[in-house]
Amino acid sequence: MEEKYYLINTYGCQMNIHESEKLAGMLENLGYKATEDSKIANVIIFNTCCIRESAEQKIYGNIGDLKGLKKQRPDLVIAVCGCMSQQKGVADNIKKKFPFVDIVFGTHNLTNFEQYLQQKLSTKKSVYEVWESEHEIVENTPVYRTSNFNAWVNIMYGCNNFCTYCIVPYVRGRERSRSMQNIIAEVTDLVQNQGYKTVTLLGQNVNSYGNDIDDENVNFANLLTELCKIKGDFRIKFLTSHPKDLTDKVIEVIAREPKIAKTIHLPVQSGSTKILTAMNRRYTVEHYKGVIDRIKKAIPDVNLTTDIIVGFPGETEEDFMQTYELIEYVRYTSLFAFMYSKRRGTIAEKMDNQVDIKTKHERISKILDLERAISKEITLAMQGKTVEVLVSEQKDGYYIGKTDCGKTVQLMPDEKIKMGEFYMVKIGQIKSNKLIGQVL
Repeated sequence: MEEKYYLINTYGCQMNIHESEKLAGMLENLGYKATEDSKIANVIIFNTCCIRESAEQKIYGNIGDLKGLKKQRPDLVIAVCGCMSQQKGVADNIKKKFPFVDIVFGTHNLTNFEQYLQQKLSTKKSVYEVWESEHEIVENTPVYRTSNFNAWVNIMYGCNNFCTYCIVPYVRGRERSRSMQNIIAEVTDLVQNQGYKTVTLLGQNVNSYGNDIDDENVNFANLLTELCKIKGDFRIKFLTSHPKDLTDKVIEVIAREPKIAKTIHLPVQSGSTKILTAMNRRYTVEHYKGVIDRIKKAIPDVNLTTDIIVGFPGETEEDFMQTYELIEYVRYTSLFAFMYSKRRGTIAEKMDNQVDIKTKHERISKILDLERAISKEITLAMQGKTVEVLVSEQKDGYYIGKTDCGKTVQLMPDEKIKMGEFYMVKIGQIKSNKLIGQVL
């Protein structure tokens, strides 16, 4: 039998990465194998992102590049899915501009991809189906995991926050939580039967897990507690937290449970309460600082990371400096900084006082310079300290591992080291911001 191959082009966040693993799982079940070579692929999928319009334009360009290949190989199946295709009118636009695309579907009906592919192969007709709203959560979708020792696990889908700059609630729908029983069963299988060492829980706002379930015992703190009861040597991480919903109970559980990584990604977006209000973030800078203070008191060795948007409409130099000062106050291990760009369909797109591109570039440059300076100080302070490291690869005769917060550690040769195991490592040297350690 002739081999069949698939190629998935993934854009965007960790949620998209995991959804591509689900698409791959369906294809593997049908006998397809992964390839990076578009020339031999029988199925090519674009799993898209629409956070920024620049990302959309890049995706459209990459789809267009396949026109010649499709002409040479008419049996090649090209599919487009994800957040971009979920937007109103996009499927019709793809059909008009790229008639050689065979399948278009959205975020709400991703689990139907196998059915759409079989339909295309049997009828030779294109399939365009984008559900307008979210349906019930589909469990037991096959997954072909590609993230080494880490396994992504959805605990919820959708978002209820409607930040004025963000398209996500419009393309991901309202919040829907998976049952705690199903999540626990999946993580148990991943750890005890499949050998995963890190499980990363996914949700647009993990802190609001369970809010849509009529049971006061179903909440994020209790979910974390139950997952920590699973036997095995593994660590739990999660993305993403919303500052308005991170409770003291969740902080207490993270501090108490050794299986939970002491890393919290807490996007602040701006250090100006005026700008936060314009963003509809529903917290003040004072509230955010209070959460940070409580975290640091409960978890002294915590690693904090964040997202920052510079140049949001109406951001003055004073607003920007308040963000700069907040970063100095928190001292994030790392941060992700973005220049605000208009997103069609959001409230912020039509706001007055849009900031010019030159000012945005200047401000993001200052933010990144500050991040590098703080990161260097944090890294240098790690010399002589003992940290836990998960060994994940071998390179140039050395084992390479990652700390809780994702810092890379080069391990001195030691015959007792095994891939995929946790070790306590003493950091002995720091060369060019690289940690070098010895297993204890």
